[in-house]
Amino acid sequence: MATEKSYYMTTEGKEKLENELYLLKTEKRQEVVERIKIARGFGDLSENSEYDAAKDEQAFVESRIAQVENMIRNAVIIEADNQDPNKVSLGKTVTFKELPDGDEESYTIVGSAEADPFEGKISNDSPIAKSLLGHEVGETLNVPTPGGDMEIKLLKVE
Repeated sequence: MATEKSYYMTTEGKEKLENELYLLKTEKRQEVVERIKIARGFGDLSENSEYDAAKDEQAFVESRIAQVENMIRNAVIIEADNQDPNKVSLGKTVTFKELPDGDEESYTIVGSAEADPFEGKISNDSPIAKSLLGHEVGETLNVPTPGGDMEIKLLKVE
């Protein structure tokens, strides 16, 4: 039996998944069942595109429910309290500057389950986060990115 993947996340990230799961099971699942019921009333199921679309949506919802349940079951909550305050680790917000003359950028390093670059949350599996993890304020690092290597200076860890 294969071991289950651990999903690193903050307490807020786990709560967000729990809320999503609740909505999927209570509202979304019921909406899809209602759509299937209505589509069945249109007659011949072999040529009923509304029925096919509703069944596809049902498969997506059930798949997402299983995925979210698995993520919650295998969640590892990030505890920032017992970590070195000067080192980059999961759950911390990191501010760095691209050298020689880039702007300052700040990101919170989270698990892949709650990563959202548009909200400033990057996955611990991303090239930038992998390069930052374990380093301290003041260090200069070389970070491989899809667009080429970049040199950064670590300014702040919160």
